[in-house]
Amino acid sequence: MADLILAMDQGTTSSRAILFDGSMNAAAVAQQEFTQHFPASGWVEHDPEDIWRTSMETARDAMAQAGAGPGDIAAIGITNQRETTLVWNRRTGEPLHRAIVWQDRRTAQLCAELKAAGHEADVTKRSGLLLDPYFSGTKAAWILDNVEGAREAAARGDLAFGTVDAYLLWRLTGGKVHATDATNASRTMLYNIHTGDWDDTLLEMLRVPRAMLPEVRDSAAAFGMTEPELFGAPIPVLGIAGDQQAATVGQACFQPGMAKSTYGTGCFALLNTGAEPVLSQNRLLTTIAYQLNGAPTYALEGSIFVAGAAVQWLRDGLGVIDSAPQSGALAAEADAQQDVIMVPAFTGLGAPYWDAECRGAIFGLTRGSGPAELSLAALESVCFQTRDLLEAMQGDWSTQADTVLRVDGGMVASDWTMQRLADILDAPVDRPTHLETTAKGAAYLAGLQAGLFPDPEEFGKDWALETRFSPNMQAEERERRYALWRAAVSSTLAMKHP
Repeated sequence: MADLILAMDQGTTSSRAILFDGSMNAAAVAQQEFTQHFPASGWVEHDPEDIWRTSMETARDAMAQAGAGPGDIAAIGITNQRETTLVWNRRTGEPLHRAIVWQDRRTAQLCAELKAAGHEADVTKRSGLLLDPYFSGTKAAWILDNVEGAREAAARGDLAFGTVDAYLLWRLTGGKVHATDATNASRTMLYNIHTGDWDDTLLEMLRVPRAMLPEVRDSAAAFGMTEPELFGAPIPVLGIAGDQQAATVGQACFQPGMAKSTYGTGCFALLNTGAEPVLSQNRLLTTIAYQLNGAPTYALEGSIFVAGAAVQWLRDGLGVIDSAPQSGALAAEADAQQDVIMVPAFTGLGAPYWDAECRGAIFGLTRGSGPAELSLAALESVCFQTRDLLEAMQGDWSTQADTVLRVDGGMVASDWTMQRLADILDAPVDRPTHLETTAKGAAYLAGLQAGLFPDPEEFGKDWALETRFSPNMQAEERERRYALWRAAVSSTLAMKHP
């Protein structure tokens, strides 16, 4: 009997595939990085063919490693970089433009104009989101406005819009299925999280035709069968969730009040608020954490655009480290007498500031500042930004008790960083035994639909702690460092490009 689940995890800098067995252990892992395109300041793009090719190659590689054929795989679960936007021709399958990545800020002016026209409160009420270039809606509008003939083709019904999951599903099914799940839909700024449907007012505001949009389904659902030639025989796609929501599922944050934070290219903290959406007073996002059996579970989310990307910049941009894991060891050696603070606003600042125009800055440099101090500043910036998010969450959700933060993502392998995170938060940080929580969440959703895995409550009992990091920094030092961070952010916001 088929008892393996293939999780296709299409991320911002790489595509991964993990094959899980019936006990949710990883039987095989494959990963490929792909090219990032930066055609202008603040613009970030991906080649759709790179997304497809690396997704397929890693999936086949993982199957080959495990010696698994299509008959051994009960289902595929897809998880994806969210908000990244594709528009393609329904008849030819050709994308109209490179994928516009979630980090891309080219629609900042449009967002500013819509804000000035007084639209933001209504956008937030309907979608749970803020008027920011981060989300898919303005990116889709940009493609329609800037690719010759796009609006005419859209009006004829020739074009399809989708986030990465919808694009992969469309290609996996040979163009037979154009669908997404509620978590991805909730990140587009085109979806009404209360009615569970695309919102005509938002579509009209951005001039995005409803005919372009995918059907929205539960996160665990029958999404379609893959084309036989892709894997040798058809495999059902039974689960889809955006990467941060998939990590929330993988971390078993099924009870209201449970929180997780994922540290990858960016950092994303989600707090489960249950069956009722909580409208943030602190410029956080209201989003769908997952949707099962037609019932959405909501979350408050704080989004940090740059986390691991700051360490990548030290490696690739400055060349002061050779590999990302070096940063933790270097940070531990940093001169304690220096207060170097990095505000990594390479593509603006996310929650709770939401400023698309400001750019990164480093404060407190001396002649003695070197790779160790820069490493410390990069890693500590992630800790400070997480504290910003959790304080905002606690302000929004009065029932929130003392937070224990469940963490995952590439950065959490660093003991130094996790200890500093606990110190800055003054809260315990729990690292699970299984760090592949994003792929695990996608696999669980697919396996749940396939009847292989138990209901969420039972699944949650299998979550296992590897290490709890408890705060041990003196309160006076914690608050002193956080005050430096807040001052640095204020200065960065004040020093915008004209």
